[in-house]
Amino acid sequence: MADGGDYVEYKSSRTHAETVERLVETIEKVGMNVFAKIDHAAGAREVGMTMKPSVVLIYGHARGGTPVMQAAPKMALDLPLRVLIRENDRDETVIAFHPVRQMLVSCSVPAELVDRLAKAQQLLVGAI
Repeated sequence: MADGGDYVEYKSSRTHAETVERLVETIEKVGMNVFAKIDHAAGAREVGMTMKPSVVLIYGHARGGTPVMQAAPKMALDLPLRVLIRENDRDETVIAFHPVRQMLVSCSVPAELVDRLAKAQQLLVGAI
């Protein structure tokens, strides 16, 4: 794990494509939704550029996010949750995200709501 404070990164034991597939399956298996899948490398190809594989999944569920946004309306800018799956310079697949616990505590969100969303991020770490 690489920890940059407001950015954490975890190495996957799978390929990039396998990691993306595994995370989507994990998110959906527990009843959350993948709202969007943004393929930055595909976007680069569309304009004649190259980029290592890089996908962002936007995911969550209204049951988890709504109470947080009711407690701290500005969190609507950061929710739903996001996870980046990319290949690094060593051709390793990593997942990365902004730890939601830090964001929510700074907004005085109640601990039980913080724990709920933090578990959603740790679920992904466990899946890789």
